[in-house]
Amino acid sequence: MVQVILRRDVADLGRAGELVNVRPGYARNYLVPQGIALVATEGNRRRFEEERRQVEQSAERDREAARQLASELEGRAVSFVRRASEGGRLFGSVTAADIADELEKAGVSVDRRTIRLDDPIKDLGEHDVPVRVHVDVEPELKVSVVAED
Repeated sequence: MVQVILRRDVADLGRAGELVNVRPGYARNYLVPQGIALVATEGNRRRFEEERRQVEQSAERDREAARQLASELEGRAVSFVRRASEGGRLFGSVTAADIADELEKAGVSVDRRTIRLDDPIKDLGEHDVPVRVHVDVEPELKVSVVAED
């Protein structure tokens, strides 16, 4: 068996940063060439610790930027005026792209893919829409859809 340091999570083997024992062929032919693992030498351990420190610092900066964006989004309301039937059903819909465009007009840049709409909004009224700005940070946005006169 050979000891390797995992650089990424591997199903049924371990998580990134763990020291695991694997068969020499698996390490030599797959894990090391794919960049998934490093052979566990003292130099590679130091190198990996430096990489991990840099990744953790970068992740913390990303989390902080996400928290800032979340504070801008939290409690913010976006309103749409759409044609609707008598029963309150929209003739069109409000999509994540519509919400992202409206937020862009308000000065907040959000990728439409981070807006968590299972289905487009097709009814009048108030809707709480989560926006996943980071894995750990998901503020809710109020979306109001009113009927056109």
